[in-house]
Amino acid sequence: MPKRKKDQLSQDAEDLYEALNQLVRVYQFRDRDRICCYDVSVTQCYAVETLVKKGAMRLQVLAEEMFLDKSTASRVIDALERKGYVSRAEDNEDRRAVKIQATDAGRELYEKIRGDLIAEEITMIENLSAEARQGALTLLRQITRATEKRCGLTNERGSDPTQAY
Repeated sequence: MPKRKKDQLSQDAEDLYEALNQLVRVYQFRDRDRICCYDVSVTQCYAVETLVKKGAMRLQVLAEEMFLDKSTASRVIDALERKGYVSRAEDNEDRRAVKIQATDAGRELYEKIRGDLIAEEITMIENLSAEARQGALTLLRQITRATEKRCGLTNERGSDPTQAY
């Protein structure tokens, strides 16, 4: 690769790092501030979202889906169960095991939070052209897949890497 092209690629990579870093920080704070208004933490919200989208699952599977250790996931589920957003049920495949599932209240909470966040996204992108919006989505999905691949996060559990959590 010619030096000039390599220098530009390095600069673009540095600019991408800075832009993504800032985006992630803004979203983390936005999510923390917006989601916590509903009496759940961001992690609790992600747990409910995972159960709503993927259905009932064992604690270990949920922990893996959320990239948490089992003890942390257990504390998250305990808090959500006390609030009535999830429940535990016997696993029909292994009666010694328990599956966690979102309750009706958990599904309602997820839909309310999701609706509010999507309304906020609309205000951020409403002045962009359809082409710009689609281009940005394509880029973000490609970066997500490349990052998952680099980090060894494959699609083994059936997760859809194009969907944001």
